[in-house]
Amino acid sequence: MANKFRDIPTKTETLGQAKPLVGETITAKQGQKQKIKHKGVLAKGLSSVFSGTFLTNQKTLRNMPFLMFLAWIALMYIANGYYADDKIREVNKLTNHLKELRTEYIFTKSELMFASKQSEVAKSAEKLGLKEPVTPPIIIETDSAELYGGR
Repeated sequence: MANKFRDIPTKTETLGQAKPLVGETITAKQGQKQKIKHKGVLAKGLSSVFSGTFLTNQKTLRNMPFLMFLAWIALMYIANGYYADDKIREVNKLTNHLKELRTEYIFTKSELMFASKQSEVAKSAEKLGLKEPVTPPIIIETDSAELYGGR
C-alpha cells in the first residue's frame, strides 16, 4: 500500500532524463545514487510539536478551542485523582479513630460492669466504714391522703 503522504513514483521521463525512484537520488557532481531518508508521519508530527511549528498550522489554530477543552479535561481528571486520594486517606484515618473510640468504649463499659457488681460495691463501702446490712429492708406502707394532707 502506498502512503498518501509520500510521493508516488512515476516512470515517465522528463526532458530526456530519468526521474529517480523513491529512495534514490542522483547527485550532479558524482553521478552516484544515494538513498533519501523519508521521515514517517509520526516522526514529522513529533518534530513539529517539539520545534513548535505546529502552532502556526491552520488546522491546529482551527482546533485550538477543542484542544484547550481536552487540556482542561485532563487537568480536571488529575485534580480529581488527587482529591480522591485525599478523601481515601481521610476515611482511613477516621476509620482507625472510630476503632480506637469503640475499643475505649468497650473497655470502659466492662470496667463499669465489674465495679457495679454487688461484691465490688460492698468492698468499696467497707473502705468508707459502711457495712452491708444482714436483715432485709422493712417496707413501710402509708396512705397518700395522709401523707399529703388530704389534697
